Amino acid sequence: MGGTEDGPADRRGAGGARGLTPTPAGGLLDVLGVGAVVVDAGGRIVLWSPQAEELLGYPAEEALGRHAVRLMVGEEYREQVLRLFSEVMTSGDAWAGEFPVRRKDGSTKLLEFRNMRLTDVSGDYFALGLVSDRTVLRQVERDLALSVRLVEQSPVGLAVLDTALRYVGVNAALERLHGVSADRLVGRRIGDVRPSLIDETVERTMRDVLATGRPLLDRRMIVRAPDAAGGGERAWSVSLYRLDDVGGRVIGLAVSVTDVTDRHRATQEADRARDRLALVADASVRVGTTLDLEQTARELAGVAVPELADVAAVDVLDAVLEGRPARLEDGGPAVIRALAVAAAYPTVAVEAADRPGEPAHYGADRLVTRCVRTARPVLVTGVDAHALTRIARDDKAAALLTEAGVHSYLAVPLIARGEVLGALDLKRARNELPFTDDDVVLASELAARAAVCIDNARLYRQQRETALTLQRSLLPEPPRELAGLRVASRYQPAGAGSEVGGDWFDVIPLDGRRTALVVGDVMGSGINAATTMGRLRTATQTLARLALEPAELLRHLDEITTGLDPSLATCVYAVYDPAAGAACVATAGHPPPVLIRAGQRPRLLELPVGPPLGVGGVAFRSASVALGPGDRLVLYTDGLVETRDQDIDTRLEALLALLADEDAGSGASLETTCDRLLRELRHPGNHDDVALLLARVQE
Repeated sequence: MGGTEDGPADRRGAGGARGLTPTPAGGLLDVLGVGAVVVDAGGRIVLWSPQAEELLGYPAEEALGRHAVRLMVGEEYREQVLRLFSEVMTSGDAWAGEFPVRRKDGSTKLLEFRNMRLTDVSGDYFALGLVSDRTVLRQVERDLALSVRLVEQSPVGLAVLDTALRYVGVNAALERLHGVSADRLVGRRIGDVRPSLIDETVERTMRDVLATGRPLLDRRMIVRAPDAAGGGERAWSVSLYRLDDVGGRVIGLAVSVTDVTDRHRATQEADRARDRLALVADASVRVGTTLDLEQTARELAGVAVPELADVAAVDVLDAVLEGRPARLEDGGPAVIRALAVAAAYPTVAVEAADRPGEPAHYGADRLVTRCVRTARPVLVTGVDAHALTRIARDDKAAALLTEAGVHSYLAVPLIARGEVLGALDLKRARNELPFTDDDVVLASELAARAAVCIDNARLYRQQRETALTLQRSLLPEPPRELAGLRVASRYQPAGAGSEVGGDWFDVIPLDGRRTALVVGDVMGSGINAATTMGRLRTATQTLARLALEPAELLRHLDEITTGLDPSLATCVYAVYDPAAGAACVATAGHPPPVLIRAGQRPRLLELPVGPPLGVGGVAFRSASVALGPGDRLVLYTDGLVETRDQDIDTRLEALLALLADEDAGSGASLETTCDRLLRELRHPGNHDDVALLLARVQE
């Protein structure tokens, strides 16, 4: 058969006519193995295909020219087949059906036939028979029907894209996900229909799957669903894999899309719950590490940002800080003192907050006032101009909050032991999500835990200030004049997170121009230690005026201490006599004084060792130390030299080195020396207080 210049003859090679491309074997027709047989009007075979040979076993040379019915049909079916053949040739109607065919090897095989009449240029009739294996055909039909049903009925969105990433086919589920019908999708690219679903990264990923054949599985995408799909934000799980035909030729890309929004939201909620638990656990560790009130407030504010808020403030009622009942009358204002403010990033919202430590007056209409008055959280999910006037302290602060972009506000009360202490004030600006009921629960949990720590720090501060007041009231005023001596003294309490100790010093003028110098340290801390210190100081003053020797005085103090609580103390007691040019010294478990002489290295006095006061039953001994003009004595408590990271000998050597440096200088005053010793030897946050007494023999 011939062909035109654009006809079948052009299909022979890859360089044929434009638009005609050879395809490799393995397509559907090859799978079906369709054989072709052409029979003339007399029923003889004139054309016989290789596929017919494969199905029936007869090579072409044995089949051509033979009567088709006699060759392929058994005796019992010949009459029926001849009648059908006659009808096709006469009427020109096609016939389709199946019947058993005899093969060359004598076996019978059930084949599927399609018969139709052909007419050549001369007007002669021929019959074309297309034949395939019935079993193979039915299997292909079942597979095709199953595939179609799987795709059409699948709840998973499925699509096939060609190599140009155009839709070839989509199922109903994908239509619903897209909110676009198949008619509008097929033949178009994703970006033509839903531009928001694809960008350079997504397209590059799809082309990479086409090029490499490596599938992309379960890639999570957050998309804005169309109104038809319910609106709002949706989560999709997308998988991509390349499609190859049986010959290995790339024919496109398969896409599966599953709506996993519920799972995504459940995961998000689980993550949020885990984060909330982690934040509460973190707060349990980070908040309340000390008994310093301001530090505790800073720790709470630091925990709240950035996990819960962009800006956090810890506000405490002024009455609470002053130890007064915090009762707010309905319609009355609140006086609040900010203890700490923290921000997740630099923002003018911090400038709008109250300055830590300074009182601020808030009217009854302010939200923080309502929070502390009602002891209930106050939530404003969307902050507008009116709400800002009830959040900020004044118009300027409201303008700053507007500039910072504050859009959501939450205040939760700080409640401890049934008393409202203040509020935890939270704002969001850069965090686009508004506060939710879950945030209220979390913030309330944080506030409840932190409020106890804040209350402990507040009560401790009150107790400490009481003890300090008591202790300072018991410390002496420097005597105006002393015979032959000049003195300087210092008392420095422990760090803010520690209780007040029982350190004390005293300078007692005695008869005969003598002067008693005393430094002591009651074991323990708090009001009890300060009270014991006061009793011992009073007893020392009384006993000193009886002109007792230092050792005898310490013996009496030892007996007195056994009946006190705490019942242990250390003490150094020295009596300077200018007429004798000496001092008589005794110690009770106390660090040794330092003697400084011009031209000599400062040294620790070697004195008889005595037990602490309160041990009882142990004798004390005195020693005499010669003191000339310009000589200096340094008496101190162990808080000056003891630390947790260095041994006592190292610290005592540091004390001597500092005093030697002072002595080698330009003759520093006693006051200057006191200040330098405290500055150089005391560490920030020391847990012990210090009493320091320096005396110089006058020229």
